Amino acid sequence: MGRLAIQMLAISRRHAVPKIQSAWFAQAPEFERWDRGGGNVHRLARVDPSVVVEIGGVVHAGATIGESSHVGSGCIVGPDVCIGSSVVLRYNVVLQNCSIGDFCTLHSGVCVGQDGFGFTYDSNNSIVKKPQELRVKIGNSVEIGANSSIDRGSWRDTVIGDNTKLDNLVQIGHNVVIGCNCMICGQVGIAGSCTLGDNVVLGGQAGVADHIEIASKVRIAAKSGVTSNITEPGDYAGFPAVPVKQWRESVVASRRLCDKHPK
Repeated sequence: MGRLAIQMLAISRRHAVPKIQSAWFAQAPEFERWDRGGGNVHRLARVDPSVVVEIGGVVHAGATIGESSHVGSGCIVGPDVCIGSSVVLRYNVVLQNCSIGDFCTLHSGVCVGQDGFGFTYDSNNSIVKKPQELRVKIGNSVEIGANSSIDRGSWRDTVIGDNTKLDNLVQIGHNVVIGCNCMICGQVGIAGSCTLGDNVVLGGQAGVADHIEIASKVRIAAKSGVTSNITEPGDYAGFPAVPVKQWRESVVASRRLCDKHPK
């Protein structure tokens, strides 16, 4: 084989659809290769021509993606998912049963719209699953850190308000409603059916028990545990979380007690 033929073969291989993707196309003719990026887009999806769907990304039937958005490799946009304009999905983001506003960024590994942890015991003491059939609604200018997950609702939609920021490894349970301009730091867990106001800050590894309500302009210190409603703005810390001044006084008192009665 001549040098020119070898060069042409190398160029054709660089631009060819991978074999595994070609086989997938043959089995799923309702999907088309997207010109901007080489991903797979269902014929019944509504995707703006300016959108980039990178190779390995899949957009399912009924999905809608607004202009100037970007779907990274390995992303799955499930059926009937609605994505606004100028949204960036990094690698391996999975979206189902949800809507995303404009100017949002979802980092690698984010999962939105999967079933919440809804189980109970029946009369035979067997575990049965409760229906998880509602959606997740994410507002505008929301950023969600890598490997975070947001569960779909069961009795009300899960909601993330405008301009709220989630760090990496955050878990948002089903039916949770989070207001606008909140900051949720890494490894925070919010159990099902909680309601957070606007401008709430949760420090790293803080936890919120189920069905808790937290007022606007509340800040929870790292590693705190919220087990009852917080109705007044301010700073809280400890387990169970109390006003930060009270927590500091209790820490000092316990240390003094230990100093008086050493082991």
